[in-house]
Amino acid sequence: MSEKLSGRRILITGGSTGIGAATARKFVRSGATVVIGDINEKDGIDLVNQLNKTDTVAFFKKCNVSNEDEIINLINFANKSMSGIDGLVTSAAIAKSPTIPIDEFEYDDWFNTISVNLTGTYLSIKHAVPILEKSGCGVVLMIASGAGVKGGSSMVGYGSSKGGVSGLFLTIEKNLSERNIRANLVCPGGISTPLKLDIIRKQSEAYNKFVDSSNLGDPNGVGDVLDFLMSTEADYVRGTIFTR
Repeated sequence: MSEKLSGRRILITGGSTGIGAATARKFVRSGATVVIGDINEKDGIDLVNQLNKTDTVAFFKKCNVSNEDEIINLINFANKSMSGIDGLVTSAAIAKSPTIPIDEFEYDDWFNTISVNLTGTYLSIKHAVPILEKSGCGVVLMIASGAGVKGGSSMVGYGSSKGGVSGLFLTIEKNLSERNIRANLVCPGGISTPLKLDIIRKQSEAYNKFVDSSNLGDPNGVGDVLDFLMSTEADYVRGTIFTR
């Protein structure tokens, strides 16, 4: 077990499954305490119970990241449960209506995707920053997507929302740095997560043909990157966009 995150107190949004869950496991193995905030209560509680088998190192709170009151409650819960917050990972995301062209893409699907993926990221950082600043060594790791950097996504709302997360990062990074909060942006390519596998299933149904998922990346690989970026080993890594 590594100790490179020993004593670190980290909040992960969207941590019940996928990249967020893999990251929570990595952080705990590296000595951190984590709070997982996610609307997926069952998987979140199951994960926390697994992580707490030998010691209390993880907490869960149900949260819809697009709701500001729920974000405020999550931040307060994390601050109280861990007696502070040193790091934030914003990995909560949804994807709606793969394969649908823009002229058929429903407004509600657009609005909901932007609300969770972009507004949820904004709200999480907005309300965590005052506490991260107090820690004196705060770290924000924002999860976007290669779809928001290079395009090519079949999902109108998802690709646009992740491009917005990239823009948000570029806008706020300097201000965060001035407040002694180190920020980086990670934009994975196709990763084998429940979200991505569900998209592939829907694409297969829409096109009535097999869609290959064998070339998808491992969430643990992204977790390794985030584990490094959260640690003091990456103290001089800031304002950087990592993409596949």
